[in-house]
Amino acid sequence: MEDLFTALALVLVIEGVLYALFPSKMRDLMSKMMEVEDTPLRTSGILAALVGVACVWVIRS
Repeated sequence: MEDLFTALALVLVIEGVLYALFPSKMRDLMSKMMEVEDTPLRTSGILAALVGVACVWVIRS
């Protein structure tokens, strides 16, 4: 559980840095995401999750 909470905290750090350094770009990105259909967003989310799991698996093995 400690690793899970550490990973979640790192996600917050990365997102926070992006919003702090590039607020207008992040706002533009969010507005563009609102125009994208659900299927491509879902597909890219699943792909990102699988890549993340693969990275963790390689790092931990």
